[in-house]
Amino acid sequence: MKSIDHLEVAGKRVLVRSDLNVPLATEPDGSRRITDDGRIRASVATIKALSDRGARVVVMAHLGRPGGQVKAEYSLRPAADRLAELLGRPVTLAADVVGESAQTVVAGLTDGDVAMLENLRFEAAETSKDDAVRTELAHQLARLGDLYVSDGFGVVHRKQASVYDIAKLLPHAAGGLVLAEARVFGTVLGDPERPYVVVLGGSKVSDKLGVIGNLLGQVDRLLVGGGMCFTFLAAQGFEVGDSLLEVDQVATCKGFLEQAAATGVELALPVDVVVARSFSADSENKVVGVHEIEPGWRGLDIGPESAELFADRLADARTVVWNGPMGVFEMAPFAAGTRAVAEAIIACGATGAMTVVGGGDSAAAVRLLGLPEDGFTHISTGGGASLELLEGKTLPGLAVLEEA
Repeated sequence: MKSIDHLEVAGKRVLVRSDLNVPLATEPDGSRRITDDGRIRASVATIKALSDRGARVVVMAHLGRPGGQVKAEYSLRPAADRLAELLGRPVTLAADVVGESAQTVVAGLTDGDVAMLENLRFEAAETSKDDAVRTELAHQLARLGDLYVSDGFGVVHRKQASVYDIAKLLPHAAGGLVLAEARVFGTVLGDPERPYVVVLGGSKVSDKLGVIGNLLGQVDRLLVGGGMCFTFLAAQGFEVGDSLLEVDQVATCKGFLEQAAATGVELALPVDVVVARSFSADSENKVVGVHEIEPGWRGLDIGPESAELFADRLADARTVVWNGPMGVFEMAPFAAGTRAVAEAIIACGATGAMTVVGGGDSAAAVRLLGLPEDGFTHISTGGGASLELLEGKTLPGLAVLEEA
């Protein structure tokens, strides 16, 4: 993949696909407030580098799932305002994607200026499964630019107009963020230093079947927590009470356990969990062994002994990938497991290990729990994209960048 250093950008209109899909909260006055600006901060370096070199930067991004309709609550206005603050320069937001406003805003740019198109997903064609429909939108977008830069790693697993089709129409390069992500995952998937340990969490094991199946042939240890661990525990014959359980995946999990044992991969599960009467922060809760979960109680975090076990299995790791929290970290009573595992991974990094946080909820947990982001080698901006890479898939938004 070419980098932006390979492009002559001065005086050129450069379309930059960023990932600004940030969480928003609605204030009492109806305004929308960004609750986690991590993805915007990650997008700044490439945009600033292009602007500083005299490019006329046109940022393209999406927010949420407006379903191809213009909806005020999905406007990129909060993202444009925050990007302007971080850049220290104005960011003009067009009122549409490829219409009169977008054309006027882009035509008015001078060297070094930055503008942003409205939410790409206001156009149904952006996410269409029909190649011809997507290509038509890509042509309309391409008329707004001279060059294309892909810097939204969180969307490179999508075959969408602004991610895939447009790269076939304009000279293109990968932005610094996408290049960094591709290099990191290329290392952990292709040439990891050992011991290689992957920590998986999150709610559903069905979301990570492909990841587990692919990684069992690569890792030295696989540590499983979060809601997905209860299906594995059920596969071992434990009762899990009212905990999250995917009955249709119990046999699959049993197969994974057997495969791990047969190939010498250590697949570690919790030995104790924090259970509660209900899914709420103020619910009655207690720590029990995994063999003591009673009906009426649900597991919402790994317990302290499990946190110690996982930390021990991480201690000598030289490569660590973490994808998915250990519990409901958004609620204080169920955040300790995620914090403990994150701190153990940070400790690995302090000894020179490569430590990668696989985006999504894991990255959100790092920020919400106030953990040092520079304590990790890399925090991915793409949960879905990182998962598909860990599954061994080819991502269309990366593959197209390798084409001339």
